[in-house]
Amino acid sequence: MLKRLILTVALAVAPMAAVAQTPAAPPAVTSSDRIMGRADAPVTVIEYASLVCSHCGNWHRTVYPEFKRQFIDTGRVRLVFRDLPTQPAPVAVRVAGIARCAAPDRFYDVIGAFFHGHEALFAGGPVPTWYASGVAVSGRTQAEIDACLADPATLEGLRASIAGATAAGVAGTPTFFVNGSRVADSSLTGLTAAITPLLPPARRR
Repeated sequence: MLKRLILTVALAVAPMAAVAQTPAAPPAVTSSDRIMGRADAPVTVIEYASLVCSHCGNWHRTVYPEFKRQFIDTGRVRLVFRDLPTQPAPVAVRVAGIARCAAPDRFYDVIGAFFHGHEALFAGGPVPTWYASGVAVSGRTQAEIDACLADPATLEGLRASIAGATAAGVAGTPTFFVNGSRVADSSLTGLTAAITPLLPPARRR
């Protein structure tokens, strides 16, 4: 069952990501989203990313720490991470599922473990070892992760994320939206330029 579900989602990744629709705002944030930051933050940044994407990993290792310090930790921004698995799709889908199956407060720990494991993975490290690095910080046992991955709802959540990305015209990762508007420059400077005008005057510094 698990392999069939993963294959179903994996086969959907390429065509759904490739056929970009007329650009639109991404779907509204809901309780099913993985959110970091205050619920009442004035700015919402939505990131569409793949856990096997080298550019996504680079952003999370080099930009995210300072972005978090300046905007998330200060209550000015909430970050919403949404999955858009890329090739190799079966691997990307599985690690996205592992992250989704983590304890709610461990989601960002898991994606951090996967992104920080890119160097070893891309150097030829064992994929199962990379999987295990995420499970180790997930707050769940391997058996609990496996049971969650076998739940059709987990893969349906991934399919919904892919569909939302496609509807918003997302064709590559990472892609960022700031209060619903796509931002081309995902550097700290580019995101700061997009975020600052949306903040209340008293919170722009």
